[in-house]
Amino acid sequence: TAYYNEFNPHAAAWLRKLIAAGEIAPGIVDERSITDVAADDLVGYTQCHFFAGIGGWSVALRLAGVPDDYPLWTGSPPCQPYSVAAVAHGGAQGQGDVRHLAPVFVRLIRKRKPPKVFGEQVGNAIRWGWWEELALALEREGYACAAAVLRADAFGADHERKRLHWVADARSEGWEGYQPLECVSLATPAALAQHGNPLADARRALDGDYSHLLPCDGLSVQLERLATHGYGNAIVPAVAAAFIQSVMEVA
Repeated sequence: TAYYNEFNPHAAAWLRKLIAAGEIAPGIVDERSITDVAADDLVGYTQCHFFAGIGGWSVALRLAGVPDDYPLWTGSPPCQPYSVAAVAHGGAQGQGDVRHLAPVFVRLIRKRKPPKVFGEQVGNAIRWGWWEELALALEREGYACAAAVLRADAFGADHERKRLHWVADARSEGWEGYQPLECVSLATPAALAQHGNPLADARRALDGDYSHLLPCDGLSVQLERLATHGYGNAIVPAVAAAFIQSVMEVA
């Protein structure tokens, strides 16, 4: 049984429908904030997905050939403290932001000690020191850490959507200290975002990338904020699956 933690009611309802349809690992959905979750609440769950969104990590694990009963955790903490969009609107405050929930995630990891933890964050978070802080915190708990920044258009998407994919592994004997980005090898084909197509920006928005979307592109603000909200906060499963496969080969 999997545990999904997602406090957004719309996304939580989406998760339950996906579970019922068999699209993601069977389990329960907890709508509480991660700040209200205690370590004892997680006893008995094989996989725990925090900041679960619409279940992208479960999809990615299946794409990578990882069975639903393989013990691990995943988490994509809120990107607002570090995203370019939030900076543009004056809403990003880095580690001082109340939405910086990685330390809360680490607290649960410290108490439950999952064998592997996968995660994702916006690439811009590196400039804020987000990854360095998280990697050091996890290394103090005995985990070996590695990461790579991957582009979604290298895996068939219509947009770049650069994201930092990371892993913390408690079973990798011989890894010492923080690992450089190239320690996880990925045979990623060169790719460029599609341009010139009048519908390209609209398709990118439906894939979750609103950065190039203008009102004249024909998508209403309501559609952007509501109908595609789940996709906007989701990971790209095909990209995460490639990262997971590479990690499994290394570890």
